[in-house]
Parts: sequence; C-alpha cells; structure tokens
Amino acid sequence: MKRIISVSRRTDIPAFYGDWFMRRLKEGFAGVVSPFGGKKYIVSLRPQDVICFVFWSKNFSPFIDNLRIIAESGYKFYFNYTITALPALFENDVEKQAAIEALKQLSGIYSPAYINWRFDPIILSETYDCDFYIRAFEELASELAGYIERCYFSFVTQYSKVKRNFRELERTQKLKISDCSEDCKVQLANDLAVIAARYKISMFSCCGDYLVNGSINKAHCIDGGIIKSLFFPDGFQYNDKPTRKECGCTASTDIGTYDTCPHGCVYCYANMNKQQARTSFNNHDKESAFLGYGKSVSDRWLDEIKISRSKNNILF
Repeated sequence: MKRIISVSRRTDIPAFYGDWFMRRLKEGFAGVVSPFGGKKYIVSLRPQDVICFVFWSKNFSPFIDNLRIIAESGYKFYFNYTITALPALFENDVEKQAAIEALKQLSGIYSPAYINWRFDPIILSETYDCDFYIRAFEELASELAGYIERCYFSFVTQYSKVKRNFRELERTQKLKISDCSEDCKVQLANDLAVIAARYKISMFSCCGDYLVNGSINKAHCIDGGIIKSLFFPDGFQYNDKPTRKECGCTASTDIGTYDTCPHGCVYCYANMNKQQARTSFNNHDKESAFLGYGKSVSDRWLDEIKISRSKNNILF
C-alpha cells in the first residue's frame, strides 16, 4: 500500500538518526512500535510504496547530503522545519544559526515551496511575553524572507508530561509560565500575521481553529494539497486523518519512536525526560530495524512479525 511517511513527529530523525534512516532505505522497510498500545509492525520504504516523505527537524544540517541520495533514488519529500524564538532555557541542544543556514540551503536546492517553517510552540511567560515574540518573529521573518512562503505556529499544549517539565523549570529558573486568555492569543497571532504579510509569508494555525481568520489559515502540517501541488499536478487520492483536536493533517504513517530525541526541549510531548532521550540516542544502533531498540530485540520482533504474516498470508 502506498503511504505518506512522516519522518517524524516523535523524534528528530534528520538531526540525529540519518544513519539509521539511510540503512532503512537500503533494506526497504522500518519497524515501528506503536506508542498507543505497543503493537509492532513493518512499514515498507520501497520507492514504489512511498507517496512522499514528510521530514520534520530543528536542524537539517546533518541530513542535506542524504537528501541528495534520497532524491536520486526516486523519492519525493518536503520539510517541516522548526525554528522557534525560544531561548536555550526551553531547548538547550538546538543550534539555531546552523539551522537557519541549512534552511536557506534547502530553499536554494529545492525551493521555498518545499518548506513549512514552524514557529512552534509559543510559550508565554513574564520574561518572554507578547512583545518578546513580536520582536523575535520580526527578526526571524526578515532573515527568512524569500527562503520560505509559509509559517506554521501554535501555542504550547500543556500535556501532563509538559506540565511536569514546566513545574521543574519554574522551580529551578524562577520563571512563571503564563496561560494567557484566548483573546490575548488572538491578538498576538494577528500581530504576527501583520509582520508575516510584510515579508510575503502566509500564516497557518496548527490545532487552533479559533485563530483562523482572513489572514491566518488552518494548518495541515502533513498536507496532501502541498504534495499534490509539488509532485502530482494531475491529482492523487488522499484523506485527512487528524492526530489530535483541530489537527488538519492528511493520513500518514510515522516511523519514529518516543523518548529518543536529545534536543532537550522542555515543552516536548514526545519525551518523558531529557536524560532518557539522551541515553537512547547514545545507545542507538543504526543496524536495528526499530529506532531506539537494540538489534537483537529488533530481529526477534521481525521474526515474530514475519511468522504472523506468513500464517495470515500477508505479503510485505
């Protein structure tokens, strides 16, 4: 079955696991453990089975040479590229200037149409208030003008693990995270949209339909429409499959693993804690079909899946 493959909402594969991903392409598949129930399955990565890769990263610098190989192998792809205004206090292992330079490089190689700039999330506090974000967004938008056409943004979603991380941040840094009113968020979003328009950048609200208006569109981070415009001018069939409330994403299959991204972002929903993610990265085995798991465990799971498929006459 042909699929859109998300690489990945759950971790930063381009920044940290390019060796693993290229090995998976060579072997033609990846193993995935569902974070919702633990089911293990195999996803084909053969060119004839991949509609498009959607790559997510905070820094594509380590992955640019791989992209050339991927394109030459016949794959299609575009980028969700996260560059926030947040200081190291919130994301302590992100090389922002290197990320900006890599974005410019990607835009030159492929075109601005291939890139969704994610100014995401916005986290308001006493120190990093609306005025801070207006100044920071102006600075980034002016630097990225001409290199991107679309900006996706959202206000942070405080899942339980995020709330726990915020409490620890507030305790250690004497910083109070604000949960401002909906009206406050609407005003800030509109102010950002005015700035974006000056730089010919379209704004898209991710999972925040109350922000959508004449100058702010609904976001589809995995977007069948973008894929159609880039690669299938005669059209192709796709369906929406939201991942959470007010999500506008097209159906896709994600091949990442939670608790493996060492960027150290305190707002991340995909990591239980920084140390666990760093340990997973330090111990990762590029030969394993399942990202974040050892090869011996991975091989055993592959054998079990193959036996089950054989019994049920399911082809790869």
